[in-house]
Amino acid sequence: MNIKGHMLSLKVDELHHNTSLSHFLKTAVSASKPVIHYWMEHQKVRLNQKPAHQAAKVCTGDQIIIDLFETEESDVTPEYGELEVLFEDEHLFIVQKPAGLPTHPNEQGQTGTLANLVAFHFQANGEEKRVRHIHRLDQDTSGTVIFAKHRLAHAALDQMLSKKMITRTYIAIAEGLFKKKKGTIDEAIGRDKHHAVRRRISPTGQKAVTHFQVMDMNKRLQLTAVKLQLETGRTHQIRVHLSSLGYPLAGDTLYGGVRKHINRCALHAKEVDMKHPFTGEHLTIEAPLPPDMAQLMNQIIH
Repeated sequence: MNIKGHMLSLKVDELHHNTSLSHFLKTAVSASKPVIHYWMEHQKVRLNQKPAHQAAKVCTGDQIIIDLFETEESDVTPEYGELEVLFEDEHLFIVQKPAGLPTHPNEQGQTGTLANLVAFHFQANGEEKRVRHIHRLDQDTSGTVIFAKHRLAHAALDQMLSKKMITRTYIAIAEGLFKKKKGTIDEAIGRDKHHAVRRRISPTGQKAVTHFQVMDMNKRLQLTAVKLQLETGRTHQIRVHLSSLGYPLAGDTLYGGVRKHINRCALHAKEVDMKHPFTGEHLTIEAPLPPDMAQLMNQIIH
């Protein structure tokens, strides 16, 4: 695989000799059927310098070039606001979400979300793109959020996430003093039938696995700073898992925490670690702790 700007160049290997072009695209670059259909409809794929049909047979050594450039009308209303960009190229866009801001609109025309700020950023830079978030954070949670800049990036990142090829590390401040310095919480999570928003531990719920490691504790404040990594991405996963152990997040009133030390859920998506889906570059993207959590963290340490 070779990429220059928005042009992706591939050579067919022996494994894909005499297979269809669509099969090659699906296995070589994780292109979904809708993506391949779009490419063919808009003549985005060339086989040995010529336009090709998805049913065309490919042979070892054939050159395939894909034009990833897209002009799309934004599906989100652009809205100006301060946006902290952590990483950006032609394919990926990673930003820090402030606490209190929803990740994306829940209805057409809604503003006041991170996606609106991203749409404005694209527009201001002359990029006519849809806003494609790969994952989301709860409104009260701050930290890294990954966006894809085109269809193939979206498909590739979705697959990487499902195959656990993207490691997400969180920093949390929980109430109480942990008895174990590190461990794994493997408890299924389902909806709480008695509350419209809340989740709970449920044997019939979805599998959820959280790894944790204590960073520091403060006996006077009765708080623990903890680093966490997720194997799964269930709604409220960290909040539910820690609360189930008797350590609700500071400020998380939904799951038993109190707003004594901080005025929101003390959870920050600190880092994403992954291989770039197109360049192969190893990326470790960090989001600095926002002032409210940094201040509380300093109190715990000192």
